[in-house]
Amino acid sequence: MTVSTRRQASTRIGIDTGGTFTDFARIRGNRLEVWKAPSNRRDPSVPIREGLRGRGLPGSGIEVIHGTTVATNALLERRGARTAVLTTAGLEDVLEIGRQNRPRLYQLCGTRTKPLVGRRWRIGLRERIHADGTVEVPLTRIEVERVLEKLREQGIESIAVCFLHSYRNPAHEKLVARCSRGDLFLSLSHQISPGYREYERFSTTAANAYLSPVLKRHLLGLQQALGKASLRVMTSNGGSAAVGRVGDEAVRTILSGPAGGVLGVSRLGDQVGRSGMIAFDMGGTSTDVSLLDGGVRFANESRVAGYPLRLPTIDIETVGAGGGSVARRDRGGALRVGPESAGSDPGPVCYGAGTELTVTDANLFLGRLSPVDFLGGAMEIQPDRTAVQMEKFARSFSRSPREVAEGILEIANATMERAIRTVSVARGFDPKRFLLVCYGGASGLHACDLARSLQIPEILIPVHPGAFSAIGMLLSDAAKDYARTFLEDCQSLSPKRLARTFASLERQGTADLVREGFSPRRIRFLKSLDLRYAGQSFELNLPWSSGFFQRGSGCRSDEVGLPRIETAFHGLHRTRYGYTRDAQAVELVNVRLQAVGLSAKRRFPRPEGNRRRTRRTLHPDGQRRIGLAGRTVRVPVFSRSRLGPGDRFDGPALVTEYSSTLLVAPGFRLQVDPYGNLHVIG
Repeated sequence: MTVSTRRQASTRIGIDTGGTFTDFARIRGNRLEVWKAPSNRRDPSVPIREGLRGRGLPGSGIEVIHGTTVATNALLERRGARTAVLTTAGLEDVLEIGRQNRPRLYQLCGTRTKPLVGRRWRIGLRERIHADGTVEVPLTRIEVERVLEKLREQGIESIAVCFLHSYRNPAHEKLVARCSRGDLFLSLSHQISPGYREYERFSTTAANAYLSPVLKRHLLGLQQALGKASLRVMTSNGGSAAVGRVGDEAVRTILSGPAGGVLGVSRLGDQVGRSGMIAFDMGGTSTDVSLLDGGVRFANESRVAGYPLRLPTIDIETVGAGGGSVARRDRGGALRVGPESAGSDPGPVCYGAGTELTVTDANLFLGRLSPVDFLGGAMEIQPDRTAVQMEKFARSFSRSPREVAEGILEIANATMERAIRTVSVARGFDPKRFLLVCYGGASGLHACDLARSLQIPEILIPVHPGAFSAIGMLLSDAAKDYARTFLEDCQSLSPKRLARTFASLERQGTADLVREGFSPRRIRFLKSLDLRYAGQSFELNLPWSSGFFQRGSGCRSDEVGLPRIETAFHGLHRTRYGYTRDAQAVELVNVRLQAVGLSAKRRFPRPEGNRRRTRRTLHPDGQRRIGLAGRTVRVPVFSRSRLGPGDRFDGPALVTEYSSTLLVAPGFRLQVDPYGNLHVIG
């Protein structure tokens, strides 16, 4: 495994702000250091400042890579800026009408997600551009200036500019930008989401306008607190970006923290020689799952809080099941767990302030968490408080407290199992072929149950699992995505036009990354195509191959390349959906390019004692009585810091460390690899 460092920085620090804890990771000499601080939902910068100050940081020569949930939380809680939408007259209600799709097919009374921008502030302007980019009705500067002045008077902070077919011709959106005096934040749809499908483009741009002022204020305050240290922010595509650019494109940070973890899993696969992996990140608030099959998988559309966001992201499935997920009794008398979370304030009952039981409380009640060395003893928890609340909660079900605690864990496991099936079975992948990589503070206590349910033969727990997403941020390069809509049958596609389009996007990507301080020699490009069968309303993304349009002997390039593109698409469609339509025309919808600015690399340090491989007799550090499969059993407890490469033992057992606890269930065996990773084999 390698760690990326910028040329200008002698030290790189990864910071992942989660709903319960803020995690820190840095390389210092030959050691990897991690530490945690409780998150502050009202001001996420507070634990960052305090966590760095406690380590004598920051200072010059420091680069901070920050994974943030500020934009995500603002969207979930609808705490964004006062926003307006400027659009083509007649399209004011696109955000409210949406699509005809029914997300809940058998729900008699369907409900729609309330738009981020109310009808009063969705304003239509007299202008019209056709699908081929020609202008039918020009937009006048007078009308634009009149509307902008009205919005200023009404206290609007941010404006989403979403004109019809601006992905073909952005002239009218650029005119609005020229008319602005710089006092209003502008989000232009041809820059935020340059592709056809008005609803998704409008929704993405409106979300960006709604969130960016909030994120920008947070980042400006954080940059001031960091002083001379430089700040970059993780984006949902697995790259990092300069703080100034991210402040203008907040919607690209929706999966900021989870992206760091998936990137870390990819590099971990290189280290252990595995390409098929399922990344399973169970934190305090949610669980994030992603499947890697020879590399990180990407999606070009996601849905967060009911809003479609059309922009490239790492393909991550998120569910509301974490250590802080709240257990409750619903109106029908059934036990429910999540998606609500206790977060860090008030937190689980055992933290001392919360009053609602959580998954963490259930694990503590069953003895699977130690009350004396939680976070290495840095945080005191109160098992007696949890026991009293569990007794009271169990009486409402006429069940024993142990049965209710085990029921809480079973429901949380079922939710997380569905998420894993979504990224594997539902997409044509058999989970039995994959390695389950578990990280996040809570994942180790649930890993064996999930592996058994899904028949996954092997689990891997990396070094410092509770801060692994922050570690993954240390591995990030800069990345920026570009797209251009084609909407053309592959049979009529011109290879020269396609080559010119890619060349244009490469020039744009090079210019943007050079402005961030990257040498052209350190810039790489990843190309792909969005393809579909004619008549389909969805696309599949096909990575570009050098074999496309490669000249063959006596053949024109298009005669060779087009069948290869179509054949590759048929294979991709069969993998995803189980069938192909070989006689159906294949359409190219979008061309995509990701520009990557490569950071300098250095070796990730191995743990001490990594050379020892011979077996030795292991003696546990203690024993603990835990609830397991409906009964109470005594199990050995091992400290991970005392385990070294070559060590192995059979479950049941517990392995404790600063950031996480691992339950090795009966029927599983643990062994330590040369890098200090724990492999749990069923």
